[in-house]
Amino acid sequence: MRRPAVRLGAAVAVLGLVVTGLGAGPAGAHQRDGGYSAEIRRASYGVPHITAANFASLGFGVGYVQAEDNLCVIADTAVTVNGERSRWFGASGPTDANVRSDLFYRKVAQDRTVERMLEGRRDGVHSPTDEIRDLVRGFAAGYNSYLRKTGVARLTDPACRGQGWVRPLTELDVWRTTWASMVRAGSAAMLDGIVAAAPPGATGPAAVQDAPGAAAVVAAADGSTGGIGSNAYGLGETATANRGGMVLANPHFPWDGADRFYRMHLKVPGRYDVEGASLIGDPIVEIGHNGKVAWSHTVSTARRYVWHQLALVPGNPTSYYLDGKPRKMTTRTVTVQVPGPDGRLVPVSRVFHDTHYGPVVVVPGSFDWTTSTAYAITDINAGNNRAFDGWLQMGRASTVRELTRVLDRYQFLPWVNVIAADARGEALYADHSVIPRVTDALAAACIPAAFRAMYANSGQAVLDGSRSACALGSDRDAAVPGIFGPANLPVRFRTDYVTNSNDSYWLANPKAPLEGYPRIIGDEGTPRSLRTRLGLDQVRQRLAGTDGLPGRGFTADRLWRTVFGNRVYGGELLRDDLVQLCTARPSAAASDGTTVDLRAACAALRRWDLHADLGSRGAHLFTEFALAGGLRFADAFSAADPVNTPRRLASTDPRVLTALADAVRRLDGIALDARLGDVQTEPRGERRIPIHGGRAEAGIFNMIVNNRVPGVGYPKVVHGSSFVMAVELGRNGPSGRQILTYSQSTNPNSPWYADQTELYSGKGWDSVKFTEAQIKADPNLRTYRVGEGRRH
Repeated sequence: MRRPAVRLGAAVAVLGLVVTGLGAGPAGAHQRDGGYSAEIRRASYGVPHITAANFASLGFGVGYVQAEDNLCVIADTAVTVNGERSRWFGASGPTDANVRSDLFYRKVAQDRTVERMLEGRRDGVHSPTDEIRDLVRGFAAGYNSYLRKTGVARLTDPACRGQGWVRPLTELDVWRTTWASMVRAGSAAMLDGIVAAAPPGATGPAAVQDAPGAAAVVAAADGSTGGIGSNAYGLGETATANRGGMVLANPHFPWDGADRFYRMHLKVPGRYDVEGASLIGDPIVEIGHNGKVAWSHTVSTARRYVWHQLALVPGNPTSYYLDGKPRKMTTRTVTVQVPGPDGRLVPVSRVFHDTHYGPVVVVPGSFDWTTSTAYAITDINAGNNRAFDGWLQMGRASTVRELTRVLDRYQFLPWVNVIAADARGEALYADHSVIPRVTDALAAACIPAAFRAMYANSGQAVLDGSRSACALGSDRDAAVPGIFGPANLPVRFRTDYVTNSNDSYWLANPKAPLEGYPRIIGDEGTPRSLRTRLGLDQVRQRLAGTDGLPGRGFTADRLWRTVFGNRVYGGELLRDDLVQLCTARPSAAASDGTTVDLRAACAALRRWDLHADLGSRGAHLFTEFALAGGLRFADAFSAADPVNTPRRLASTDPRVLTALADAVRRLDGIALDARLGDVQTEPRGERRIPIHGGRAEAGIFNMIVNNRVPGVGYPKVVHGSSFVMAVELGRNGPSGRQILTYSQSTNPNSPWYADQTELYSGKGWDSVKFTEAQIKADPNLRTYRVGEGRRH
């Protein structure tokens, strides 16, 4: 596939400044005012501070610097959202993951899903505003400017240098990428089931009933999207030393791929000024702060889609009844190009079936398509075109009350909570995300008996699709039909604190539980995760001054030391009882029946310091014990004391020692008392950087998830702490600490490929740089201009 790359490189070179066009064509090099111009000030660790006179030029600057640092990631994402992964990256057969992805996204393109979302009144609710359209247009133009300047063949990143799949970016590419992010917890999570859906008796590729991803989503206990999560604190005046607000941002996102964050500071004087981070490929700050307000997001437990059980017309499994009348499904045949055995591209087709609710989905064993029944989903984010405008307006808020009004107006957050604080010392928690309007009354009247337990346990709603009375309906205050309006969503303002670590809204502050909301949003009165409990305990100890740090209340330093204190809450609760148990019973049967000597494990746990620091010996052993199901409690959960219960090891449960035996077996060839930093690392070139933190299952706040390699350890982080920010707000403006754990660039030849990862390894930080004085004080500041069109 080298020859297409040469042709593309030549095409890019001749585009020069004459590239024009909108929509599907490459983003125009000329904006309406005659050009783009942005000032880039690169500070320490490569963090860009971008200033421009308008949003088109601001977007140009963002696109340019993100291309400098992560062009291959953006180009790869464009391949995905245009349904071309099989063509460029290959496939093992017609059911390969690349083929399934391509079929899904090609259908989105053929349906013109994203294009239709750009139609309508440009008010930020019905369709994006001109400011945001300019930002997106400029982003694509900035990316393309860097690509033209450098050329595909001369890119320094070996991941995509000279590759035919690297091409100029279009505005539509950016919008499609955004749409894919919006539906991550809905259609994209159910992608396999949508592609696999075929009526009974169908033959050929369309009949493939393999939906592994969808099955995992159905089995999930809550609405969290796979592989991501977060911690966040919003601290008010009574919880901080300076009596102003503070925010901890600690999202747990993948360390590789399109879901990496990118740090940046964006400014249009007098109109927008925000420092923080976005996902690579997005032109707006999504987690961050301005001069008076800071905010973060955590993954909400609310479900983003609902099922509709369809009663099919006898003898016609592609027609269903609605209010007693038959209704025909619509079909679309989608074809993608897949390399065959001889390297030539061959077509693979699939027939998709849609209803007025949304696509038909098949999950074998749970949601099957039979001669009498099928299931469709409504993804409530499939029409969400409000996100960039919402984040733009969040960045303009000066108090958390103003920020909440933005949430109320735009209702744009696809699958996350907001945790925020302002300079006046007020903190906010809100799950004002986009949630299907399944009220208690609708659930009682419209969820068939066979699915009521599923709704109670997981929040997944299966509605009777044969009755129009079971449609989602509309709240009067909702931004769009089918979702809960703000008045029916959890929100809490506090002057002490709010927090969330991916459990539901219920204990955002235990002193004032949020209760009485529909099950689809989250659960109440149920056990919280160890990570949630530790997050709350850390605040309690800090405010009481019992955590070993000086004084009471939070400062940026104390908050940073709290986050990276790396306490292992499960160990604090259960280690001593576990050691007592394995001392009394020094051997146990593993789950396969073999007998395992536990004496070395017991000794390692006895000496373990109950932390997940680089020097903590035995931390990985306790984590494997937790992952094997060893954290079993003897006492019951109490809703009256949810932060502290349960807390005693079920020492008489034989599964406890079986889990420890399994942990020892899994660590065969790895020292049970090894230093964590010796076995848990992140590769950067030839280096292996020691990594602290660990799994939420063990009760670790600073979450790091990795795969165990037998006999080696944990040589690569999969996801976990990513953009970490501890920002203080006050009369003199924002200050604090921040870091991007995996560094700013994915390019191994970039100076910013490993520097923040090394910094994270040592629990270091980069300072907040928002004011001119803070920026100019950076000793590594480098300034340059980028632009096109008129002289700049």
